[in-house]
Amino acid sequence: MDEQDRLAERFEQDRGRLRAVALRMLGSSAEADDAVQETWLRLSRTDVSEVGNLSGWLTTVVGRICLDMLRSRSTRREDLFDDAADTDLPPVGATAGADPEQEAVLADSIGLALLVVLDTLTPAERLAFVLHDMFAVPFDELAPVIGKSPDAARQLASRARRRVQGQAPTGDVDQARRREVVEAFLSAAREGRFEALLTALDPDVVMRADATAVSYGSTGEKRGAATVAGYWNGMAAEARTALVDGVVNAVWAPGGKVRVVLAFTIVGGRIAAIDLTADKDRLADLDVSII
Repeated sequence: MDEQDRLAERFEQDRGRLRAVALRMLGSSAEADDAVQETWLRLSRTDVSEVGNLSGWLTTVVGRICLDMLRSRSTRREDLFDDAADTDLPPVGATAGADPEQEAVLADSIGLALLVVLDTLTPAERLAFVLHDMFAVPFDELAPVIGKSPDAARQLASRARRRVQGQAPTGDVDQARRREVVEAFLSAAREGRFEALLTALDPDVVMRADATAVSYGSTGEKRGAATVAGYWNGMAAEARTALVDGVVNAVWAPGGKVRVVLAFTIVGGRIAAIDLTADKDRLADLDVSII
């Protein structure tokens, strides 16, 4: 196997993640595929023998390509959703050779609503938010991509995060009802009442955790009421209901110190999604009050 073949094989290992970055950045299957293809072309023309972290290098390259595409788009103001497949997400998976199941999961995790919110951000804000908050790229690696200092990159991500949290849908219930649902879930989890957990959860509930939460023992992603209920059954002893940026959610706070935020999406009186956030930078930007 020659060097180009080895590079191609190595690139294929990262293709899915690179496309996920590009799709979140660009909101278009066709443009995401173009960005990934351009990343491969740059890799094939570059001597990466001295690159210690090729996955990180590829993420940086695809991020720069997407940033250039967004900046170009802003001057042309093309319709972000002119790709027919994207107006219906999940048919994002039309890419040749892609795993249809993984593509469907990816499309579901992005959601058209989030793409609409991301489109309100500037290109630099969008890149900072996507790479750091969604793919855990450190600010010192992110900063050169957008031509800013790490502190400036942190501020961009923080500003973007606040805008996303302010505009993204959180469900269809008021605060009082949210608190009832969250407290019922936490109580059932602490007491090991599996059937009560099933009642609190939407049948298609999804639970996601960032990299730091995974390091505390959470799993990256779980789907389905039985699976999520099984994970929480008998847990949550240190979990407490809390206001997170003014919205009723919960925190894991052993010894009173907030380590993980549990953000709930509640639809139809049931929990449709649980997102676990433990990244210290992200936690520092949240206004958390235990109630």
